[in-house]
Amino acid sequence: MDLGLKDKVVIVTGSSRGIGKTIATNFARENAKVTICSRNLDNIINVSNKIKEITNSQILPIMVNLEKFDDIKNLINKTIEKFGRIDILVNNTGGPPPLKFLDTSEKEWKKAVDQLLISTINCCHQVIPFMKENGWGRIINMTSIAAKQPIDNLILSNAIRSGIHGLTKTLSNELAEYGITVNAVCPGYTLTERVIELAKAKASKSGKEYQDVISEWEKQIPIGRLGTTDEIANLVLFYASEKASYITGNITQVDGGYYKSIV
Repeated sequence: MDLGLKDKVVIVTGSSRGIGKTIATNFARENAKVTICSRNLDNIINVSNKIKEITNSQILPIMVNLEKFDDIKNLINKTIEKFGRIDILVNNTGGPPPLKFLDTSEKEWKKAVDQLLISTINCCHQVIPFMKENGWGRIINMTSIAAKQPIDNLILSNAIRSGIHGLTKTLSNELAEYGITVNAVCPGYTLTERVIELAKAKASKSGKEYQDVISEWEKQIPIGRLGTTDEIANLVLFYASEKASYITGNITQVDGGYYKSIV
């Protein structure tokens, strides 16, 4: 299927590892021009080189702390300088640490809000004017199944990512007339460094091996296994494509059936 992504200009945040890295790589495979970013300059340059080796696409690596507004402005400005426009924004961020509510502090809440919600808001603020000018755009917000079906010990993610869903629905209504669609993707348990870290954190409190924790999660998933980053990226690329022109305001889980509600 031709997704119509050739020469589209894409920004994928949080793209040095895990789901973000795979999304960026798969856009490059579709011959899109991709800006990738991370807090660590060496890491993002290494990822850029690896993607170029695989795809021969144009990749722009930038060091960005998504909690800093000036860094986000620099990310957008350098993308415009390099590629001349922005067509697609994938808001992807790392998750906050696993905690129960009474173990959280005001500082941790503020940091998590900046990391997850405010960074998404700031990226959208910066790219939407360019998309409106072009009369076309795609915004895909990466959240988590935890925002639909809260997960124990992930209070920060459970609460704050739900706010991104509210943002997604509102922006989809406001921007539809400009040819801009806005959707959210909620990964379920996916075999990434982040999920392995969560499994190890849970295992350390229970005296189990982290592989046992992963096995427990797999038993809760009807398909019987964790997802792959490619399986998440497939939906992201579809939402970004010409084929998804009539889909906006959707908040869709990719979770192997883990989410149990009918709404």
